Amino acid sequence: MQIIPISYPMDSDRLAQIVGKQVVAIGDFDGVHLGHQEVIGRAMLTAKNLGLNSAIMTFYPHPRAVMGQDKYVESLTPTKKKMEIFESMGINHAYIVTFDASLMRLSPEQFVDQVLDRLGVDSVICGFDFTFGFQGKGTPDSLCELSHGKFSVEVVRPFHMNGEKVSSTRIREALKLGEMDTVTRLLGRPYSLSGTVVDGAKRGRTLGFPTANLQLEEPYVSPVNGVYAIKATVRGEVYQGVMNIGVKPTFETGELKPSFEAHLFEFSEQIYGETVMVELIAFLRPERKFTSLEDLVAQIKLDAAEAKRKLTLEA
Repeated sequence: MQIIPISYPMDSDRLAQIVGKQVVAIGDFDGVHLGHQEVIGRAMLTAKNLGLNSAIMTFYPHPRAVMGQDKYVESLTPTKKKMEIFESMGINHAYIVTFDASLMRLSPEQFVDQVLDRLGVDSVICGFDFTFGFQGKGTPDSLCELSHGKFSVEVVRPFHMNGEKVSSTRIREALKLGEMDTVTRLLGRPYSLSGTVVDGAKRGRTLGFPTANLQLEEPYVSPVNGVYAIKATVRGEVYQGVMNIGVKPTFETGELKPSFEAHLFEFSEQIYGETVMVELIAFLRPERKFTSLEDLVAQIKLDAAEAKRKLTLEA
């Protein structure tokens, strides 16, 4: 898959290299959940039927973050992860459009004329709730009108599962409630985080449960603080384990920003500086303060046993 960063105003020399008939799925696609996959899959099918390349147009930063909604600074699928998923789906091109003040001020008409039309798109596929142009005044209906027959527009209806609409907002809510079954169901895969293993306080080692302290690569949406059953990919191998997300209240560190510490079962290698991808399989319990280290160790043992049980059931 070719990743193509573009910004407005669009560079003519750059356009000459990428313009051409193509089918484009357009949206932010935060989470690349089952609803997003429906839109992308429709674009890929249309491209196949027309004998054209399939493409995705997405935006960075998240448009809502640029408009002052701070919670959207954190993503369900930061850009790198999003690109990995797009590639795994078989997309030919991914346009990462810089969303800044100049793009934000474009009217719907200008966005169509100066962005979509200049790319030479043949078809645009979007979700029912896609908006574009200044103050989000453009809608799928107006996109059809503004295309003036230069490209076709296909609108994908809301995707429901068990009577519930699949949305990034619902997934964010479920993460904050520790509802990992819901998150996995709506995403179509477990929620994952990637980070680099860095030095920590090494308390886990003294307690008999050494941990890998992850510094996240990008600003992920952080789940509710607590203990999770996980699967971790290290050097291409998958290990089971437990992860604590939180501020470690037992040790009264005064931390406000959560840390991410993973204990991997049957694993003893040194992996400082390496990247680890963690899938959150099940929420085990909220983070809490213990009155003694003995009580903490006893609970960690219970957590490990429960994680192994959950992971065995999940397998």
